[in-house]
This record gives sequence, structure tokens and C-alpha cells, in this order.
Amino acid sequence: MASSKAVTLRSETAVSLVDPDQTLKASKALLAHMKKASQEKAANAEKKNLLADPDDEEGFKEVPIWLTLTTKRHITDSRSLKPSKIVLPNPLNTDADTTICLLTAEPQRAYKNLVASEDFPEALRKRVTRVIDIAKLKAKFKSYESQRKLFAEHDVFLGDSRIVNRLPGVLGKTFYKTTAKRPIPVEIQARVPKSEGKRAKRAKDADAVNACTSAQLAGEIERAVGAALVNLSPTVNTAIRVGSAGWTAEQIAQNVDVVAKALVEKFVPGKWKNVKSIYVKGPETAALPVWLTDELWLDQKDIVADDSEEAKAIRGEKANIGKKRKSLEAQPEEAEPVAKKAKKSKAPKQLPEGDDAKLDKEIADRKAALKKQKKAAKKALEV
Repeated sequence: MASSKAVTLRSETAVSLVDPDQTLKASKALLAHMKKASQEKAANAEKKNLLADPDDEEGFKEVPIWLTLTTKRHITDSRSLKPSKIVLPNPLNTDADTTICLLTAEPQRAYKNLVASEDFPEALRKRVTRVIDIAKLKAKFKSYESQRKLFAEHDVFLGDSRIVNRLPGVLGKTFYKTTAKRPIPVEIQARVPKSEGKRAKRAKDADAVNACTSAQLAGEIERAVGAALVNLSPTVNTAIRVGSAGWTAEQIAQNVDVVAKALVEKFVPGKWKNVKSIYVKGPETAALPVWLTDELWLDQKDIVADDSEEAKAIRGEKANIGKKRKSLEAQPEEAEPVAKKAKKSKAPKQLPEGDDAKLDKEIADRKAALKKQKKAAKKALEV
């Protein structure tokens, strides 16, 4: 593996980049391993699918490849239901049969007209199968059954950035239980021109529809559908899909380089200084390293010398878990330990001695009483 010293951040002004050669090497090794494992699995299968493509055993080409980022501290303090996008040089979704549902602000008709316009690409128009505004979404999809039906009818959901934060309350756990089909935010309102390097204020007009052009809408949809999605949660491990097993190693390496750089610069607090490692992996494979840091700590203050007073205090604290930490300086030097009162030991109670003769007599009396009861019951039956 290439040396990580060139990318290890030792100061806040240092610049770090993933080594492209190491990324390409890891991508080639991962694809070779996944292909070999897929062939072995197909050869050992008891029942073979006769209708399957021989060049694509068990959907091997569609198996996802992930980039995993490990940070030294949590990447965020709260869980975000709105996915973020990272535009890739090699889009993830280029299937012409993918169906797209566009969730917009009101009015719905204005955005339907944009999709139906001649300026909108014909190939992309076939993929956008439905346009729904927030008002129609609330009115028609209240029930759990209708939400599940909408969820199953489309492959990708895009949400207007103006209403995307309101969608979890409208769509509920049907869409937000997993990250598979969460609405991807897109910017489909009218663009505001810049003047002197600053964006001008948007003019408010109740009658005018605040919508972009057909060409701008098509570009937003294409970028969102092919982008890598970032779903943040309070953890030190973040996984992002960067490709599929049917791709070349060069395509995967290009996406890994772009995602790693954008992810660290945009979403990781502390930038490269907070990054511990970056890997690429498949669903059932080991993680192959792309970049590793030499420093396992975030700040110099996290390092404690073995012979320091703080280290001794930390080691002494382990035996008293749950108690407040007391520094050695705060303890009085002449304080004498308080003697604990000795507990009075109670003498064990003496059990009464057993009388075997008395016990044998009681058993004999019980047996005699049972015999009398049996004889009485027998006589009653004979009568």
C-alpha cells in the first residue's frame, strides 16, 4: 500500500489527497475477488437459473461497491433525513427503464408543462413518469396502503428543495424507514442572477410561478439520479455507494477519488485531520484500504504521557467506575483515612434437633387414615 504520510494532516493548513494509484490498485483487487467469488458461488449452486445471462451470473454486474469512511469523532451530532448529493464523473444510474417521480411545490401543472416542453430531452421525459405537488401528495396519499403503492411504482424520488424538509411528515416511515428511496433534493426554482459577485434578492410575486426552465430542470434531474447519496448519522463509519461490480476498475477509482475528496471537504468536521481511514468494499467482501492515517488522535491534547499526573489519575480512575474524577492536586496531603466501623457478626441461629421417633409415628398415622378412607370409598362403590 502507498505511504500515507503524504496525506496525514499534521496541521490545520496541510492539504491531503487520496493517492490515485492506491485507489486503482484497490479497485482492481476488489473486482477480481468479487468476480472469482461469484463464479465459485454459481458453480457450487444446487439449482442453476437457465434463463440467466451467462455473462451476468446472479446479477453480478449490479452488485454495489461502497466507499467507507472512518472518522476519529462522530461526523455529525444528529441524524439527517435529507440525503446530500455528490456529483460523479461516472453516474450511478443510467438505466433507461428507471422510473422517476418528481415531488414539487405548488402548482403541479407548471412543472408538468416543463417536463412536456420541447426543450426537455425526450429520453429523460420517458423516465419521469409522475409529477406531484405537496398539496396533492397530502390529499391523495394519506393512507399507508396508498403510500406503499406509490413507493413500489417508482425507482427514484426527487423532492423540490423548498419542500423536502416537509416530506418526512407526509410520507412517513414507508419512505424514511430505509435510505433506499428517500426523496433526493433538487433545485427547481427560478435561478437568481448574480450582480457584482453577489446573488440578488428574489422578487416576490404571488401570481408568478417560481420555476426554472425546462433545460435547467432536465440538468438537475440527471445530476441527482446519477449522484452519490450521503446519508449522515451520528457515527464514525459512513458508507457511500460509488459503483457496481460490472464497471471497470478505472471508473470505480475515479468515483472513489471524487467522493473521498468531496466527503471530507464538505461533511467531515476538522477535514482530513478527523479522518482515520478510507476503504472500498463489496457487500460480502473484506474492506480494502485506500488511505490510512498515522495519527489515531484528533488533537495534541488527546495525547497523555505515560508518566504524567493525568495518566496516573486516569489509570487510578478505572478501579472506581461511576465515581467522580478527583485530581491528585485537589486531595489534601495530611488527610487521614477514616476508619470503617467493624460490622457486628451475628451468631447463626441454632436449628431444633430432629425427633425421628415422632416423625415415624406421624407417617404411620397418615397411612392408617388413608387406608380407612380407601375402604370407605370401596364400600360406597359396592353399594
